Amino acid sequence: MTIKHPVMAGKEIQVIKTLQDPFIIRQSKKDANVCLYYREFGVRYICVVVKHENGTGYIISFYPVDNIKKGITIYEKNKIVS
Repeated sequence: MTIKHPVMAGKEIQVIKTLQDPFIIRQSKKDANVCLYYREFGVRYICVVVKHENGTGYIISFYPVDNIKKGITIYEKNKIVS
């Protein structure tokens, strides 16, 4: 078995926290059914990529990032998005 992002090994709690309480959620530019959930941990963010289909969702990937990708904001903490 290969791990695409070995730096994320053992980071399950951070992934769960990102999904439960994201700082921002952006819609993917490539697929309208995919959302990128971001939460800050230290000086970086964790991005959790979720595919939403048929009323449910599943994690596609998760990885650390330095910057939040541009795109349509679905949710931003402490801000109303219209």
